[in-house]
Amino acid sequence: MENTSDNWKFKGNKELNSASAITVRGALNALMSNLNASDERAAIPLGHGDPSAFPCFRTTTVADDAICDSVRSAKFNSYSPTVGILPARRAVADYLSQDLPYKLSPDDVYLTLGCTQAIEVILTVLSSPGANILLPRPGFPYYEARAAFCNLEVRHFDLLPEKGWEVDFDSVEALADKNTVAMVIINPGNPCGSVYSYEHLEKVAKMAKKLGIIVIADEVYDHLAFGSKPFVPMGVFGSSVPVVTLGSISKRWIVPGWRLGWLVTNDPNGILRKSGIVDCIIAFLNVSADPVTFIQGALPQILEKTKEDFFSKIKTILRQAADICYEKIKEIPCIECPQKPEGSMFVMVKLDTSLLDGIDNDMDFCLSLASEESVIVLPGICVGLRNWLRITFAIEPASLEDGLRRIKSFYERHSKKK
Repeated sequence: MENTSDNWKFKGNKELNSASAITVRGALNALMSNLNASDERAAIPLGHGDPSAFPCFRTTTVADDAICDSVRSAKFNSYSPTVGILPARRAVADYLSQDLPYKLSPDDVYLTLGCTQAIEVILTVLSSPGANILLPRPGFPYYEARAAFCNLEVRHFDLLPEKGWEVDFDSVEALADKNTVAMVIINPGNPCGSVYSYEHLEKVAKMAKKLGIIVIADEVYDHLAFGSKPFVPMGVFGSSVPVVTLGSISKRWIVPGWRLGWLVTNDPNGILRKSGIVDCIIAFLNVSADPVTFIQGALPQILEKTKEDFFSKIKTILRQAADICYEKIKEIPCIECPQKPEGSMFVMVKLDTSLLDGIDNDMDFCLSLASEESVIVLPGICVGLRNWLRITFAIEPASLEDGLRRIKSFYERHSKKK
């Protein structure tokens, strides 16, 4: 019998809408919808870190061939084991062990659907009534969104722009209490373009040990360091404090759409196993989706056979693009770059709205910029800093220069006349 009344018992989950609003994708979708369809110029994407569409950032033929070989072998058409296929896990363990003072086992490695699922796994595993987690500000907003789904309380510690976006340890210690379970470090930094020294990471390890918490090391941009400091993995300090490393092939190999990531326990003392964290990771993966099996099958070839010249080329392009970005920003009075980027694909710049007419905040700036100049830049509020902007320089250099010229034109049009 047809229900003609308004007593339907279902409704949408409001938490989804609120969580989506603070994600990078949610903000970028809003900005894209504000583009002016009558503008014949191509839109310039300075808002997200996916350079794969640009010819200068194409992945290596080693990766392409590995995928083809994996598919044609017909060995990887079946379901994957919960934690990932053994050869792929062994390859990740060997890849990461090159930079560590101890050797990882395949049993330390759990393959995930990109780094995003790795974040989902560890935050869910650490969620318990009353628990809280310490996140960097600015940071990657998916952590906040995921924590909201898990009912995991978030507390933000500050990164210091005047000190190369290093951790403010005083704020970490002030925030932590008996219910704090972990702190997150993103290195190389998204959104800051920072790279942490060995000495700074050692201080992070000492702080975490003092507080009795896990360090979650988001290293999705591992080795994309092109400044004065080399990339140092947080796992180097795994013998002092339990470290859970999150990573993927997405950024270093320029294949974010392949969705192959990992969660790795750097814990030679077995603390995570004794505390039940490892069992919970496996339990979560038992009820979640797996990365595509043929991409897992290609992973050993990708990790083991990619030549250093491919990585060097990518870092050279990023270094040159970062230089362009840093120098051109100096020509735009309403934005200031406190720190030249040394890694990842991003830079944070401070917005001075007092120099602009009709622009109240960073979201206003980005919406108007999209409408008037067809340039997409991420408002800083999305990564935790109001009246800042996150700009990606991981695009074709010519397009990057064009985008920055358009931002300068936007400033000149909106600048307050003296």
